Amino acid sequence: MDFTGKRVIVTGAGKGIGRATALMLAARGAKVVALTRTASDLESLQNEIDCVAITVDLADPVATRAAALKALPGDLLVNCAGTTELESFLDVSVENFDLLYAVNTRAPMIIAQEYARDMVRSGRKGAIVNVSSVAAFVGIPDHAAYCASKSGLDGLTRVMAKELAPQGIRVNGVHPTVTLTPMAIKAWSDPQKAAGMLNRIPVGRFADPDDVAEVILFLLSDEAAMVNGLSMPVDGGYMVA
Repeated sequence: MDFTGKRVIVTGAGKGIGRATALMLAARGAKVVALTRTASDLESLQNEIDCVAITVDLADPVATRAAALKALPGDLLVNCAGTTELESFLDVSVENFDLLYAVNTRAPMIIAQEYARDMVRSGRKGAIVNVSSVAAFVGIPDHAAYCASKSGLDGLTRVMAKELAPQGIRVNGVHPTVTLTPMAIKAWSDPQKAAGMLNRIPVGRFADPDDVAEVILFLLSDEAAMVNGLSMPVDGGYMVA
């Protein structure tokens, strides 16, 4: 998969899956436009690859739209930024519920909206990958707001795929299992809790960020020209276990 000459917008590029995706795209010829909240993460990324760096708090819709416009033009888009807060359903606060929806669902909508508007205006074809989670399919204890936000992202992805494909923009979702990122370590540091999840994954391990990045790149690429509206688990068989 060669991305030479392609300008790719990647949110959440500072850590985890987003960073792995940015590094992999750059290694395969792309010019990466990296969006993330933490300036120091962008600085360290710039030490590894030549990229355009934009610091933005995706919980802020005004700042998110401004960052999306600043990132343009883009040939391809990866909505990878995400956040979580661990609370049981009975303890979920409105503040955390709203935060997770703002970052995990609303921000991808805003950024994809500006990207797609620009693509349609210019008559160019492209692709979007929204990084969701197996938590969109399965109820996971202490992840009520996270599961809801990722299910919301899936609904958005399906509508985008239907409306944007006739305009030349394919849209797909990727659904990783637990992936060894800083956010996952926060959520799955309890060995007993982690063991319960691992026992449901037939390949016997959690995902590495590169495992997910490879699938993202495939869905962005011309090799996936007939793939649209897919919800692609990258879960080692968790969904069939």
